[in-house]
Amino acid sequence: MSKIVEVKKTVLDFLRQNIQCSDMTVVKLDKIDDKWEAVAEVYEDDSFLKSMDLPPKKKRVFYTAKVDETGEVIAYERFTEYPHNND
Repeated sequence: MSKIVEVKKTVLDFLRQNIQCSDMTVVKLDKIDDKWEAVAEVYEDDSFLKSMDLPPKKKRVFYTAKVDETGEVIAYERFTEYPHNND
């Protein structure tokens, strides 16, 4: 299996375990030096609707994750909009 496929699987497995959501896909994966940066598109239940006891609706959010050279996720962050680099 190629390294990029392994990193993608690592990111998806990490997110499934930590945000309890199964509807997700990696939409961007970059290797920068020895580390990887991924962006995943995730559909989560809308927490506001859930708190109001209204019918559930999925909300699209994005997570970024950084993976080190050993294949361990070392950071992640949630965004409500696609995170664009300001390079």
